Order: sequence, then structure tokens, then C-alpha cells
Amino acid sequence: MTSPNLRMRILVTGAAGFIGSNLVKAVFKRYENPEVLGIDNMNDYYDVRLKEERLKELESLQGFSFIRGNIANKGLIDQVFAEFKPQVVVNLAAQAGVRYSITNPGAYIEANLIGFYNILEACRASYSQYDGGVEHLVYASSSSVYGSNKKVPYSVEDKVDNPVSLYAATKKSNELMAHAYSKLYNIPSTGLRFFTVYGPAGRPDMAYFGFTNKLVKGEKIQIFNFGNCKRDFTYVDDIVEGVIRVMQKAPEKMVGDDGLPIPPYAVYNIGNSNPENLLEFVTILQEELLAAGVLPEDYDFESHKELVPMQPGDVPVTFADTSALERDFGFKPSTSLREGLRAFARWYKEYYG
Repeated sequence: MTSPNLRMRILVTGAAGFIGSNLVKAVFKRYENPEVLGIDNMNDYYDVRLKEERLKELESLQGFSFIRGNIANKGLIDQVFAEFKPQVVVNLAAQAGVRYSITNPGAYIEANLIGFYNILEACRASYSQYDGGVEHLVYASSSSVYGSNKKVPYSVEDKVDNPVSLYAATKKSNELMAHAYSKLYNIPSTGLRFFTVYGPAGRPDMAYFGFTNKLVKGEKIQIFNFGNCKRDFTYVDDIVEGVIRVMQKAPEKMVGDDGLPIPPYAVYNIGNSNPENLLEFVTILQEELLAAGVLPEDYDFESHKELVPMQPGDVPVTFADTSALERDFGFKPSTSLREGLRAFARWYKEYYG
């Protein structure tokens, strides 16, 4: 395991994003004098002011530097690797969102396929560019790769050949591409399948944030599949703790019986392993929004709720089997939904007043 006392050079793509910004802050708490380079294209998929706010916090950290740029720009990525010489690469830059992939597929091909290819190519080139090269590539996958799988909880051993959205297909493609590069060029890589990440300063396109915005404006919220969906909500601090632990322990480089490298490749689920019914989730959110003073005590929730059918690209349940993560890293996410939504509601009250 890498010692947290060594001065590590860590490249984090998507650094102004929800998970990326929280990860950078955690790295500076955990490591001694790290050098962290963040990249983010600061696109307007959601309110850029949130990204700028997160970035402002990061820029006060000594040892953090930032490039506003797109990982789909191969020249930029090649230059970053040649000059910064990262030891660990955490690729979180991606076009997120299931529904948006139906209306704007090109964004997913650019960021999730071309961008990820550029990262893999730069990792491959690193071994001839600088001493040691990239020691570990960690990248964000998604629970959406499980698609229409009927078996729950979802295990990393399950076949994932039935994506129900282009977003899911690009994330599965990332895992396949990483496997090929690990096999061909002995690049240690670990994919992390995140399950419904939420928390303070999160993504406004996620249900908990979007519902809150609508309720504050007095608009109706739509609860899909008539409330019969279940989601494995995972608090952002748990996700970040999982990423930090995985970063420090790359899959081992080994040689097989045929004399060829066994791919130093792994995939893990990071989820709470506790799926919550959407109606129960909405009830807890309401209670915490009232407690934080985001909504008035006499708010009429019933008149602001509408049960509607399932949306294209959605799945009825997500449920993480995290036994592999527990076995290899001794870690299991454990923040309760109420605890997490309470932290979000308090942040929302403070941020939006």
C-alpha cells in the first residue's frame, strides 16, 4: 500500500464535480503534502456556479493546481501527463445522467468514450515518459451498467450485457477499454461502480436536489414508477472514503502460466447495500427539509406530489453487493439516508438562504 507520507502526484479529472471536489479535499486531509492537479471543463450541464463554488474551496489548498480543459482534447491530456507526471490518476470526468443521454447522446461519446480513451493512451505513454509511469488508474463506472439485470443485490461477478441507456453503455465500455489496456500494457486499473451518490453541494439533476428545488418553488414533483422504485442511495463521504482506499492499493502485476501478463484489473461496487423505496425517501426528505427550515411547517406536500409511470432508461431497483470491497479494503459504506439528507437540507438552507 502506498504510504500517505510520500509526496504523491495525483491527477483528478472532473475535479470541480460533486465527487471530484470532495475527493480532492479528502486527499489533502489524508496525505502529507500531496501534489494534486485537477482538470474540469466546467460545462453547463447544471448550474456552473456550484462548480465554481467547489473550485474556490479547492484553490485555497496548497499543492492544488487546476486546468480548465476537456479530457476529449488529446493534445491537452498528453501535455498534462508529460509535464505533471502523475503517479495516480482518478478519472471522474464524464457526462453523467441517464435521461440526458437520450436527448444529447453526442456529449456521452465525447466525454465518456473519446475522453477516456485519451486518458488510457496517456497512461500507456507514461511508462516511457517518466520513472515508474502511472502506478494506478482509478475511474468512475456506474451502477447503471447492471441495466435490466433481475438478480439483486448486484454483484461485480454478474454479467452486465443489458444496458438500458447510452450512459450505461458508455460506462460498460470504459470497463472493457480499461481491461484491454491493462492486459496489453500492464496498466493497473480499478473501476468503481457508484450507486446513486448524494449529499451537500451535489448535482441538481439528482432526485433529492431537483425535488427540493421544485418544492421550494411550489411546483409538483414527479415520483416515477408510481413510487415503486428502490435506490441504493450512497452518501458522498462514503464514496470518497472508498475511492481513497482503492487509490492506495493497485491491482498486483502478475504473470500467467502462459508467460503473459494477467491484467492488473479490478472492479468494485460502492453502494450502501440498503435500497430505499422512493416514497420512503421522499418522506425522509420532506421531514429533513422542514427540520432545516427550508420549507415552512405548514407545507402541503400531498398537493405537490404526482405519481407517474417509469421513464425510459430507468430501472426499478439498484442494490449493491459490496462484499468484494469489504474483503479487499475492509470498508463498507454506512451513512444512513436520514443522516445524509439532513446534511443536505442544512447545506441547502445555508447556501440558498
